[in-house]
Amino acid sequence: MPDDGTVLTTTGSLAGAEVLPVCGRDLVVARDGRRLVDSANLALDQPGVTALMGPNGAGKSLLLRLLAGLIAPDQGAVTWAGTVPDRMRASRVGLVFHRPVMLRRTGLANVAFALKVAGIPRAQRHDRALEALASGGLEHLAASPARVLSGGEQQRLALVRALAPEPQALLLDEPTANLDPVSTLAIEELIVRSAKTGMRILLVTHDPAQAQRLADRIAFMHAGQVEAPVSADTFFNDPASARARAFIAGRLVL
Repeated sequence: MPDDGTVLTTTGSLAGAEVLPVCGRDLVVARDGRRLVDSANLALDQPGVTALMGPNGAGKSLLLRLLAGLIAPDQGAVTWAGTVPDRMRASRVGLVFHRPVMLRRTGLANVAFALKVAGIPRAQRHDRALEALASGGLEHLAASPARVLSGGEQQRLALVRALAPEPQALLLDEPTANLDPVSTLAIEELIVRSAKTGMRILLVTHDPAQAQRLADRIAFMHAGQVEAPVSADTFFNDPASARARAFIAGRLVL
């Protein structure tokens, strides 16, 4: 799989390639005797945005990589549509990292490459890549080298690239961290539009205001464990645990 933040297939058509629901059950990842993910359970089984929140070091980014099939758990299982993840369906689960890595190509070629690896016929790639860029307001950067774009433009391009193959699920690891308000708004608008199509989106964010703007439901993660997702209103107005209450209040969570 490429290192550019987008999970892609190698060959083949995406027709009928179902991945929903994306589920992690009893997931454990241990390193040096410490459980970084500890019997975690999370399922993307409802349309819309699930925000995954929690303190630094809780295991949120690692959980995203598990659900995307990038790494295997030491215990437990990840399933897509009830079966083990496989490369033939990988572009149906889009993944955008906190720090995107651009291919040494133009903006247009970055998106076209994602479509190529997803099995989209050559004759369709150029027009679909242009449409994807336009959806993110990036069509004017089609011929620009991706690696010279600003941080906000690169992150928007990474999201557009992940969305271009029309994934059923989208995993986002703090996609607006350290971005200016204009770039943040553009990315949030893409997320909202994608959610309205019925896409299942898992958004890691440290920003309570962003979670309130975007999320239908929220799962709280601490010390490798995930509390059952609840509605955003319930999470912010009646959190289930003392740690979640401390996190919302901006206190240190130990």
